[in-house]
Amino acid sequence: MISDSTNPEVETMRERCRAFLHELQDSICAALEGVDGGCFREDTWERPGGGGGASRVLGDGAVLEKAGVNFSEVHGELEGSFSGDLPGEGADFYATGVSLVLHPRNPKAPTVHANLRYIEKGDKKWFGGGADLTPYYLYEEDAVHFHQAWKDACDPHGEDLYPRYKKECDEYFHLPHRGEERGIGGIFFDYVDADEGSAAMWEDLGKAFLGSYVPVLERRKDEPYGEAERLHQLQRRGRYAEFNLVYDRGTIFGLKTGGRIESILMSLPPEVRWDYDVQHAADSEEARLLEVLREPRDWLGTGNKTDS
Repeated sequence: MISDSTNPEVETMRERCRAFLHELQDSICAALEGVDGGCFREDTWERPGGGGGASRVLGDGAVLEKAGVNFSEVHGELEGSFSGDLPGEGADFYATGVSLVLHPRNPKAPTVHANLRYIEKGDKKWFGGGADLTPYYLYEEDAVHFHQAWKDACDPHGEDLYPRYKKECDEYFHLPHRGEERGIGGIFFDYVDADEGSAAMWEDLGKAFLGSYVPVLERRKDEPYGEAERLHQLQRRGRYAEFNLVYDRGTIFGLKTGGRIESILMSLPPEVRWDYDVQHAADSEEARLLEVLREPRDWLGTGNKTDS
């Protein structure tokens, strides 16, 4: 960790964030083990430029085909032009976060991504994060549940937050080369100035994750499916991989700062397909999902609609 004895306020925020993220990683992994029945493997690692982390992965589980819940705390000096892409003067940085991606085995159960991060660079310190749901088959009750959980977590900190963060999520998790969203959204925020109020919000959003997703996973993990549904799942996972490798800020940040490659690419699914010119029948469930991915929906009737 970077020593900063001249500014105890910064040191306190770092300690607070680190402690919360460790607890969050523990609670999420324990809950997922309860659903799956398997156990996470943990690898601790050190970053040559400063810091390190703990990657936890559950593979080939009964419910979760691949699940990763990573903690990191890294610091050092940013190299090259990437330093100028972030707020704050100078090249010294500190970042800590938890990032997770869960790929269920059953195609009727959605993939989910979530992360929380705290970053310092020069005179700037900020929070970022979010969560988004990527279904392969659309269940509207699941979409409403997921979005309602995030609205409920945002509202105590400002009723304007959920509509704004939902819009930012729809705009961020967009594949322009496909004209599609990666999934049905959630929330996304970045560059939120760090203070007592925003730290409380950030923590409440972290605590909301399990309630937003685990009930959906429990509902869908035992749904019947066949080879056609599995094929569709693998094809849609291709879109997921495209976004993470081309556009995702976390992936780019990890690669630019010399992070551990196994942890950075943990988000990729274990099996995926890119089939040529896939077409779906107009009245199929697969086509119904695609309609929603081409035009984000206001799931809660808040008047928040994002046109891609």
